Amino acid sequence: MKTTDQSAITGGLPAHVAVIMDGNGRWAKARGQARIQGHRKGVETVRELVAACAEKGIKAVTLFAFSSENWRRPRLEVRLLRQLFLLALEREIAKLHDNDIQFRAIGDIAAFGPDIVQRVRDAEALTANNRRLRLTIAANYGGRWDIAQACARIAEEVRAGRLLSGDISPETLEPYLSMAGVPEPDLFIRTGGEQRISNFLLWQLAYTELYFTPVLWPDFDRKQFDLALESFTGRQRRFGRTGDQVEAAWRA
Repeated sequence: MKTTDQSAITGGLPAHVAVIMDGNGRWAKARGQARIQGHRKGVETVRELVAACAEKGIKAVTLFAFSSENWRRPRLEVRLLRQLFLLALEREIAKLHDNDIQFRAIGDIAAFGPDIVQRVRDAEALTANNRRLRLTIAANYGGRWDIAQACARIAEEVRAGRLLSGDISPETLEPYLSMAGVPEPDLFIRTGGEQRISNFLLWQLAYTELYFTPVLWPDFDRKQFDLALESFTGRQRRFGRTGDQVEAAWRA
């Protein structure tokens, strides 16, 4: 288990925030608009959240943009979401780079087509050396898929004789996961009222603090983000230890 710095144990801001951005369609429907209008508004909220994280010194934010289950949505909505993804890549990456923000996508993005794959790879290459904040977009991603593909890669290592099956441990699996090299999220936020993690970062969320809010994603402004951070900073993260042990470590 990779944890973040001492401030993540108690009292400090999270170093890594993971978000399920739920409620775009309902936000649009409540206003008599097409669902895609909610998704467009949601992109604006993403922009504000990323800016807020960078300003607060949060080092990583991971956003669930499109799950492997979202292909079940109406065909028109999926097509429009794909177009919106491509447009966001075209418009936002230069701004991210100018602000020293690293961009990365995880998931089976090949399903979106070669044009998006190329845009993603170009964006990752352009921003690879940026260090202020790491922005990860999970697209056509599922936590079970992530663990399965890691296991398949380990099986190939065993078959090739580079790894013994008896040596496999949680630490062995971790480098093969999509989020390898990134500390596990300290805070998970889900907007829109649902209280589940919906196959998102199943491995990485094992010790993450969970925060659920009924606020729909397009309305999740900086004030709402501050409320989530306030909830986090009021919690004691024990990681299997007693409260007294945590306090002693904090004072040391």
